[in-house]
Amino acid sequence: MHDQIYVNLPVKDLQRSIDFFTRLGFTFDERFSNELATCMVVGPNIHVMLLSEPFFQGFIGDKRIADAHRATEALICISCSSRAQVDGLVAQAAAAGGRIPRPAQDHGFMYGHAFEDLDGHIWELMFMAGEPPKA
Repeated sequence: MHDQIYVNLPVKDLQRSIDFFTRLGFTFDERFSNELATCMVVGPNIHVMLLSEPFFQGFIGDKRIADAHRATEALICISCSSRAQVDGLVAQAAAAGGRIPRPAQDHGFMYGHAFEDLDGHIWELMFMAGEPPKA
């Protein structure tokens, strides 16, 4: 088993991304932050490394960095403690300049919504209100 997860995302303007996610209530671990990257704390064992594109490029060799405004390689999904928290984060993201890619989805046992950050990465937010139906 693994104790932690670090998701690495390329960003065009690191400070702009820090400002965006700060407005959503996220904090940063300064031990893993400098002018090239920052470590955003999502949960006790969940971190997102926001890496400036030139720094990110150094980890991927000769592959191209995907333009998340045009193509999606991954969806980042995080759980929330309530529907209100889901809706609140989406509203905060929109107010901070993010884009809302679709309406909220209510499946009864699960409620979800999403936003795109300033670099086009899609963040799925979900609240589990009960057990999923039996198949």
